[in-house]
Amino acid sequence: MISVVRFGGSNCDRDAVRALETVGVDAEIVWHEDGLPSDTDGVVLPGGFSYGDYLRAGAMAARSPIMDDVRDAAESGTPVLGVCNGAQIGCEAGLTPGAFTTNRSARFQCEHVHLRVENAETPWTRAYDEGEVVEFPIAHGEGRFEIPDAELATLEDDDRVLFRYCDADGNVTDDANPNGSKGNVAGIVGESATVAVMMPHPERAALSLLGGTDGQGVLEGFA
Repeated sequence: MISVVRFGGSNCDRDAVRALETVGVDAEIVWHEDGLPSDTDGVVLPGGFSYGDYLRAGAMAARSPIMDDVRDAAESGTPVLGVCNGAQIGCEAGLTPGAFTTNRSARFQCEHVHLRVENAETPWTRAYDEGEVVEFPIAHGEGRFEIPDAELATLEDDDRVLFRYCDADGNVTDDANPNGSKGNVAGIVGESATVAVMMPHPERAALSLLGGTDGQGVLEGFA
């Protein structure tokens, strides 16, 4: 069973459950005060505005006691995926390096973007080909990925960048970067490839009714 953690202010938890069920994965919503169930086979930290994004986006949720359970699960090899606000929580909790901060535009952005698959050998990207261009929606005000240059170089050397923002032809350019993320980075993995955070929403690109199914490949990482 995949546990989708609901914090006060989460608003993509039900979307995540529905999308996971679409790819044949059982999931349930878990209230953060209740801790992770013993039968948890994977964890989703969903999008939303946990605790109103006070202090910094994800900072308060990252200090919820359930995150101790999530860290323990991640260290034991349990797959963990943080999406949008969940990515911010994951970085704040130390599951992955870097941080997400205010968009270059200084405004909330809700639009479809193109992503280039940088590493197709992780659980989250094995459904794609390296260099493949996919289309996901974004919806965030603090989605700009920041990390020191040396740490970004380490991520790149270790093939820990999952996706980069690009144009429809796969060109990674500044114009294709919707929020100013360093290196056009849209998603990364932690020290283990079973832990990932990403700002675009794969669960919103998992139903043809919503305009596309490119996100199903990410969710199949739990299968």
